[in-house]
Amino acid sequence: MSLKNYKFNSKDKYYMKLAINLASNQKGLTGINPPVGCVIVKNDKIISYGVTDINGRPHAETIALNKNNKNTIGSTVYLTLEPCSHYGKTPPCTKALIKSKVKKVIYSIKDSDRRSFNKAKKILRAKKILTQSGLLVNQANKLYKSYNFNKKKNQPYVVGKLACSSNFYILKNKKSITNEYSKETSHILRFQNIGLLTSYKTINSDNPRLTCRINGLEKFSPTRIIIDRNLKINLKSFILKDFFKHKTIIFHNSNNFPKINTLKKKGIKLVSFEFNNKNFFDMKKVLKKIYSIGISTLLVESGKILTKQILSKNLFNEFYLFKSNKKLNNRSKIKVSNIIDELNKKFKNKDLINTYLDKDTLMHYY
Repeated sequence: MSLKNYKFNSKDKYYMKLAINLASNQKGLTGINPPVGCVIVKNDKIISYGVTDINGRPHAETIALNKNNKNTIGSTVYLTLEPCSHYGKTPPCTKALIKSKVKKVIYSIKDSDRRSFNKAKKILRAKKILTQSGLLVNQANKLYKSYNFNKKKNQPYVVGKLACSSNFYILKNKKSITNEYSKETSHILRFQNIGLLTSYKTINSDNPRLTCRINGLEKFSPTRIIIDRNLKINLKSFILKDFFKHKTIIFHNSNNFPKINTLKKKGIKLVSFEFNNKNFFDMKKVLKKIYSIGISTLLVESGKILTKQILSKNLFNEFYLFKSNKKLNNRSKIKVSNIIDELNKKFKNKDLINTYLDKDTLMHYY
């Protein structure tokens, strides 16, 4: 049944806002699946709610319906995203909604996954469930910006991060430029992304751990992905010592079989990749390969060369620039002002993030 002439009221907006808040809080934790918020209402009272579980399953609808499965008859279900209608690793959510005998389903936007796109209305209405979409669309589109990009391009949503001095330099060694508050914010970025991309040069010069070191969030550290054409990575680096805790992948084009065997014994996943005609990796192809192994959001935390390479191909969706209030005057430094010039050219929008970093600043390009 249709809700064509139905006008969304203040209560509808209130319940959908709750669903969007639920989904927003789960962003970055649901793997390649989108975070969905679900609120179930009956007689003007919330009788259940759910959000997509960690790593993407169970789905929000299943969780919410199972919490109060004896009382869902005649209820209204508010969803941030069109319910799935295809069989995957779980049965379709449309089937669960029908089985629970809900009266009405209101969702914000269509699912950009081709397997479900614009199919739920027809399925649910055929079972006499009142169905409509289009509530709080702007908020939902913002929530699903990265997910919609994934489905359109079949590659991860890429977020860049760079920290520099007030005079636009970075260090060649592992000494830090920014303060502890900026470092903690960087760890939040790691938590929010499924993968983290860097180069062997960053590993060898900085010896970073590339994990999320915030209490309670350590287990959500991203998969570490390293570009290392000739397998020059230092075998004593931190990331090769804690491979059993955090997944690590290296993209290479090397025939150094002794080192390949050593890395495999350490539990490192190796991906042999072809060069392009300029004897470099085609980063767009690398990104598509990364997406194919289940990484939908990718933080790039590297030095000047890899950052410039990705920036030149317009492969960044967003970028965060941390700037210290300190100047660098020592010889061991690299100028990155040209990267900042490119960021200002390539991104339409930029905002100074209003968060406490003491004397450091954080600019967000998008």
